[in-house]
Amino acid sequence: MRWTRAFIPTLKEDPADAEVASHRLMVRAGMLRPLARGVYTYLPLCRRVILKVEAIVREELARIGAIELLLPILLPAELWRETGRWDLYGPLMMRLEDRHGREYALGPTHEEIVTDLVRSEVRSYRQLPLSLYQIQTKFRDEIRPRFGVMRGREFTMKDAYSFHADEASVDATYRDFHDAYGRVFERCGLAFRDVEASSGEIGGEENHEFMVLAETGESLVFSCGSCGYAASSGRAEAVPSQHEAGNSAQPLAEVETPGRTTVEEVSELLGRAPAEFVKTLLFQAAGETVAVLVRGDREVEEEKLGRALGVDRVEMTGPARVCEITGAEVGFAGPHGLPPEVRVVADYSLAGRGNLVAGANRTGFHVTGLEIGRDVEPDAWIDAVRLVGGDPCPRCGAPLDGTRGIEVGHIFKLGTKYSEVMGATFLDEEGRQRPFLMGCYGLGITRTVAAAIEQNHDEHGIVWPVAIAPWEVEVIPLNMDSPEVVEVAERIYDDCRAEGLEALLDDRADRAGSKFADADLIGVPWRIVVGDRGLKDGVVEVTSRRARKDAARFSPQEAIAHVRARVLEARGGG
Repeated sequence: MRWTRAFIPTLKEDPADAEVASHRLMVRAGMLRPLARGVYTYLPLCRRVILKVEAIVREELARIGAIELLLPILLPAELWRETGRWDLYGPLMMRLEDRHGREYALGPTHEEIVTDLVRSEVRSYRQLPLSLYQIQTKFRDEIRPRFGVMRGREFTMKDAYSFHADEASVDATYRDFHDAYGRVFERCGLAFRDVEASSGEIGGEENHEFMVLAETGESLVFSCGSCGYAASSGRAEAVPSQHEAGNSAQPLAEVETPGRTTVEEVSELLGRAPAEFVKTLLFQAAGETVAVLVRGDREVEEEKLGRALGVDRVEMTGPARVCEITGAEVGFAGPHGLPPEVRVVADYSLAGRGNLVAGANRTGFHVTGLEIGRDVEPDAWIDAVRLVGGDPCPRCGAPLDGTRGIEVGHIFKLGTKYSEVMGATFLDEEGRQRPFLMGCYGLGITRTVAAAIEQNHDEHGIVWPVAIAPWEVEVIPLNMDSPEVVEVAERIYDDCRAEGLEALLDDRADRAGSKFADADLIGVPWRIVVGDRGLKDGVVEVTSRRARKDAARFSPQEAIAHVRARVLEARGGG
């Protein structure tokens, strides 16, 4: 491909709304252009990368016997109402009506639709197991689209669904998809981790997320270097603390704390450590108000809280309602003396602790000497805190490492969650009607592209892994007015393609500095630079984008052979 024919509209300035590197660099490198909030046009360079990721995905899914199809994007509300998810998804779903008043959604995911297909076509256990997948545009009405394509309203995803007669078959296919995902991300050249995770609106039993490790990741991942345990923040289990009883119980006493609403402020005033505090946080869960008690130096992990309460989601109670329930402004809520209709749950981190500080349910006051069991009796003890690095591993007790990651894949064992409510059944070996056992396997295509950039960039631009780079080598003639430079560059370009390399020729009549800046920005892994000075000695320069200052000098044919060997090595290693 010649640059003058490629349509790569690079920019020198960062977009004003870019918060992360992938968004900034995808716009600057001519990969994306915004159309509306959270909606982007994918330009040719981006499309090349997407197609490479899709090709890797298709190859790995073919290895495990998954079959590709294409389901509709426009989905009738009736199918979603069968499972109750029409209301559960709520405003996250893009909804519309046709001219006859019938309700539809633009597909955010396709469990109902594929289950409807299979219940109509598959009758017998002899047709199982069956794994179907598609690569398609998905739509979600994000309340705050951000981070470019990582949290957009329209994105490309691979979603697969499997149907089974028994648990052994589910387990085998789940392992197949798990291993296939690992190979996909390895071939894409990404450092990743698979972790135990929460199922969210998809639901189901066992599930794992695949996280590309990056400092800008929205998700927190905890892993153990000793036993291999790994889990997302929403799934990571806390080890109940073994706290020895301290001094004898103290009487409950009010202390004045005017204007101090945070643990840190009250801690400084009273000279007490944050770990000696009780945070009382009010949440709404399935129409019920729940007071969650956690240690003062810890935060509530809402995913864990929802799972412990047996609800799909929880929401913080608004300030006006907090005041109505406690009789105090936010920051002064306490666990004692709450109305009887408020359910009280306590995190295990408070077990065995006494003489605690808490809000007094009176604006401007806290209490000291609080004893759980004497002054308040929780309705339940739960694991609700967000872990921090250094917390003990729940499997072996070794310190956990905390890293940030970007979710790029999520696989689920659904059981009969969808098949039972939708009446999707088959005849087993004994002639009985039984609901299908199901699995679900999602992989974000455009998210993987963005995650690759988050993990592979520097201050100059993108540094693509070879396997998903838009081209493998860029040929840069420095002087388009020199017939010799142009001739050698053209010959190298043609020979690279003849050797099976994907090559880009920068045939623009721009100055060298501009060409180098754009080359750094778009991040092609290898470049061959042809200049007047080098040709006097019969050589050209070869540079790796990852080690951009380490140029080697070769004859033109040696340069091609060198790059080809490195690319083949990367292809094989990927």
